[in-house]
Amino acid sequence: MAEKKNQKHFVLVHGLCHGAWCWYKLQPLLESTGHRVTALDLTTSGINMKAIQDVQTFHEYTKPLLEILASLPPDEKVIVVGHSLGGMNLALAMDEFPNKISVGVFLTAFMPDTLHQPSYVLEKYLGGVTEELLKDAQLVNIGSLQIPFTITVMGPKFLSSKLYHLSSVEIYIRHKSCHVYALLRDLELAKALIRPGSLFTEDLSKGKNFSGEGFGTVTRVYVVCNEDNVMVEEFQRWMIQNNPPKDVLEIKTADHMPMFSKTQEVCDCLLEIANKYSQGN
Repeated sequence: MAEKKNQKHFVLVHGLCHGAWCWYKLQPLLESTGHRVTALDLTTSGINMKAIQDVQTFHEYTKPLLEILASLPPDEKVIVVGHSLGGMNLALAMDEFPNKISVGVFLTAFMPDTLHQPSYVLEKYLGGVTEELLKDAQLVNIGSLQIPFTITVMGPKFLSSKLYHLSSVEIYIRHKSCHVYALLRDLELAKALIRPGSLFTEDLSKGKNFSGEGFGTVTRVYVVCNEDNVMVEEFQRWMIQNNPPKDVLEIKTADHMPMFSKTQEVCDCLLEIANKYSQGN
């Protein structure tokens, strides 16, 4: 009974173009410590069959997360972890269901505020995007002049140099000839499973500010990854200064995909946050 009382429920929210599959290393680690874990696919992501061109509002994109929170028993609170763009989904969930989230964890993620429109941090980020950063990633407008809608398509060079550059490498040796093969396991998984996505900047630029009564009341913790090549540490620190969270943790030598490159460290961070900020939930 005591174990059940101390059990936490983590809800893991993936980032742009990814899916629930990106938590495949972290989920069993958290579960092995006795906690519950829900890794979900947002609309148009993972095995969710809807296409990105058919979903033009951020609220609809976030719907699977909102449905999970709406379905929770009245006395249950969860720890929601948002990675990358998933920080925006987390913010929306905090605004709509502040009483269902004990702590929101922003894992090298976009973290908005209550003073500006929801698109503010995204627009700040996009203002610094260069061709060198994009590599072979593409930002494509599939909307119209009247209703613009930009989607993102990630290419292999962008994935390998900006997102997964510190991900694990497995070495296989063929016994007789001693030829060495390197399998970029996590990178190859990503190449096979990523799908076109969107930052939904156009939609978020028309949205109301996140509220102090909703988003502003939930405990926030930011986890900095200082070797992130796509959301660099300087930008992460700017968001922290722009809207200071309750706490800031740091994972050193972690890239933009710390659930792959620093799985144990991410697990340790989440357990520390749960023990510190989610007691009694």
